[in-house]
Amino acid sequence: MDIRQFVADKAEKAKIASRKLATISTEIKNNALLKMAAGLEHEAARLISENRKDLMEAEKKGLSTAMIDRLTLTHDRIKAMSNGLRDVAALPDPVGEVIKMWRRPNGMDIGRMRVPIGLIGIIYESRPNVTADSAALCLKSGNAVLLRGGSEAVHSNNAIVEVLAKAGAEAGIPEGAVSFIENPDRACVMEMLKLNQYIDLIIPRGGEGLIRMVSENSTIPVIKHDKGICHIYVDSKADPAMAEEICFNAKVQRPGTCNAMETMLVHQDAAKIFLPAIINRMKKAGVEIRGCYKTKELVPDIVSATDKDWDTEYNDLILNVKIVSAMEEAMEHIAAHGSQHSEAIVTTDYQNARRFQREVDASAVFVNASTRLNDGFEFGFGAEIGISTTRIHARGPMGLEELTSTKFIVFGNGQIRK
Repeated sequence: MDIRQFVADKAEKAKIASRKLATISTEIKNNALLKMAAGLEHEAARLISENRKDLMEAEKKGLSTAMIDRLTLTHDRIKAMSNGLRDVAALPDPVGEVIKMWRRPNGMDIGRMRVPIGLIGIIYESRPNVTADSAALCLKSGNAVLLRGGSEAVHSNNAIVEVLAKAGAEAGIPEGAVSFIENPDRACVMEMLKLNQYIDLIIPRGGEGLIRMVSENSTIPVIKHDKGICHIYVDSKADPAMAEEICFNAKVQRPGTCNAMETMLVHQDAAKIFLPAIINRMKKAGVEIRGCYKTKELVPDIVSATDKDWDTEYNDLILNVKIVSAMEEAMEHIAAHGSQHSEAIVTTDYQNARRFQREVDASAVFVNASTRLNDGFEFGFGAEIGISTTRIHARGPMGLEELTSTKFIVFGNGQIRK
């Protein structure tokens, strides 16, 4: 069978499953999610064994430390995946929810009801946990899902999908509702992007190159999980101790994620006290500092930042630092170099906090909190399908509600149009 037919058959089977899944009860979906969670824990040893095959290949190819970290499965991460499935099972089912009703002068009642989107195609890189998170959220929201993970995680992803599909079938989920394109050939992605007769929405998760390729080639609507060039602005009225903890967490806690801080902007009035201490702490944690000329004057033993640095998502222990004269300069820098992902201000000034939230354009704008918190689990969604940086339909962490559309429901008693 050629690649085109292989991918089309997968998508057609998943589309058929999506129609059945749309009408399945909440009880069946929740039971399936709980069985899937138990299945992942029961098969943890096999999942880790399959993951080792991917890690060995990753090391041979010389993938970055950050990439290998995203790829790695541990017992703790498998437990977290399982808990995510259980969390989604505990969430309210959005399907069938009537979110608005109104009555027209002719007595006709009109409402909007949440319904599944249909078949969602997800194209992603590295992280095997995306497989479980995506399956859980799509299943609970009544959508079938066709997954295409990166070749670097093919063994891990295939094993996870086998566990999920088996548990789902035992609970009454239609065959094909959770499907995986296990062929690592890149041509599969191109074929997948043309199947608008089956796939209703494409969600890419990965690097800038992947996002661009999907956006340029898809005949299917796309919601992008784009790169994360995230900033934290330390205001002149910031609490220095709070600012240090927030900035350190945003850069060091897990630098390979899209919501990690890439540039720290510091008001000139706070710089003399704040910067030497935080830079010293960052360096001890292995962070390379690249600073503007004002930062270098204050802390000479750092690398000079280039114009390219301000537009780079490192996904690594590298941090840009810039001293700004006012909050307006910080916001202008964010507007020029940000990716509308996650932005934060640390301040005790209420007016500055409100203005920053109002004027900064991003999927999430934080006051006195780390950008690392822009996450579906942290927001109470159980898990996330991704963090949308687009403006249409969904923006920010995408949970269950963001994976539904709506339809109008109309109640009449004989009305006709005159």
